[in-house]
Amino acid sequence: MKENRKSNPILSSSNRLKLGLFGLNVSNGCSMVEDPATLDVTWDESKRIAQTADRLGFEAIIPVARWKGMGGKVNFNHRNFETFTWAAGLSAVTEYSSIFATFHVPTVHPVRAAKEVATIDHISGGRFGLNIVAGWNYKEIAMFGLEQREHDERYDYSDDWIEMCKALWTRDEPFDYDGPYLQSSQLYSQPKPVQRPWPALMSAGNSARGQEFAAQHTDVNFVVAQDISKAGEIAARGRALAKDKFGRKMQVFGQAYVVCRETEKEAQDYIREAVEKRGDWEGVRNLLDVLIPNSKSALGDGWEAMASNLIAGYGAIPLVGTKEQIVEGLVKFADAGLDGLTLSWIDYDAGLAQLESEILPLMQQAGLRE
Repeated sequence: MKENRKSNPILSSSNRLKLGLFGLNVSNGCSMVEDPATLDVTWDESKRIAQTADRLGFEAIIPVARWKGMGGKVNFNHRNFETFTWAAGLSAVTEYSSIFATFHVPTVHPVRAAKEVATIDHISGGRFGLNIVAGWNYKEIAMFGLEQREHDERYDYSDDWIEMCKALWTRDEPFDYDGPYLQSSQLYSQPKPVQRPWPALMSAGNSARGQEFAAQHTDVNFVVAQDISKAGEIAARGRALAKDKFGRKMQVFGQAYVVCRETEKEAQDYIREAVEKRGDWEGVRNLLDVLIPNSKSALGDGWEAMASNLIAGYGAIPLVGTKEQIVEGLVKFADAGLDGLTLSWIDYDAGLAQLESEILPLMQQAGLRE
């Protein structure tokens, strides 16, 4: 089937560094900080901020798949919009950005997901994208009455899951499906997505098995790394795997949180105060113990640094300083070989306003954005 996905900017944009807005659908966004300016998660808020990002030319708006909070004083992400219906709503009130849904594979049957994906792709005019999460939070998976599979088997199941979806998106006549995990007869789905053969697919595979899944199936993979150079190394390996093993092209995105002030000291002082005095240290301990059981013992001296980074920006790489320093950091991401970057702030409204007035002009001068 001939590929036609020019309507989706995350795939077709010619900008040297593409931009994504991350975490708009969950309370507190990507910062575990007590602050009245953090996200409340109302529809008016989501629509307002998404429309701003859309107007500014963000290639993607990407939500977090979440079902319950992390406890602690802010109960991080406890209030959250379900991402398929949220994406459908935003698709109807935006014009340019790719609107993603993020979901945990075990929680949605591919017959239903394939239909929902096609529906939202029509609402968006071919701008929809699907962010595939194999499933990491066993407490949330348990809410569905499911037992979480072992790490690599989650991706084995996800292989089977996405193959059924691909068949539903591309086959016109009823067909039977017999996979290692999923079996069904007389499958059928119309209408097909606007994007052919299917909408943009994304994942955040960082383990060896996760990177293999991304290289085989997705158009975009997120990397989680401690610094920009490491993110670039992971990106190069992922692209090479996609090309050499599966004959595919794959983009790689990084993640950053932004704190921009008149001086570097002001920016550093702000984020230090936010983390140390207003950070949710109980909540981040709960989060880390899901990610890494007995995290304080397992991480040793590295626990506090990891916890601080999660409080500040959910593990993203910091861009903290003056507007010139922010753009210097963005150039480093592009020079390291990243195709794009998702951004978050403690205050999304103020952050986007500052991006428009101060940072985007400098990004254009630096050749990052047209």
